[in-house]
Amino acid sequence: MPSLTKHLTKHGNSYAIIIDRAIMDLLKIDPTTPLEISTPDGESLIITPQRSSARKKLFKKNLAKIHSKHGKALKRLAED
Repeated sequence: MPSLTKHLTKHGNSYAIIIDRAIMDLLKIDPTTPLEISTPDGESLIITPQRSSARKKLFKKNLAKIHSKHGKALKRLAED
């Protein structure tokens, strides 16, 4: 996974991380996209675009369709 070094920028009484346009294009986000920020281990910061519930429903529907059609084969592949 490629990495990028960034520094915090003073923004009023807070600090900000500037996201370059190339990264925004890669993630298919814009300034209005809600971002979820988490720190699973207390040492790393993960910033993930928050996708709409309609997109999640479509993903789950398609995942269920794939599972019903190819579930046995996928399970065998996972076991090898």
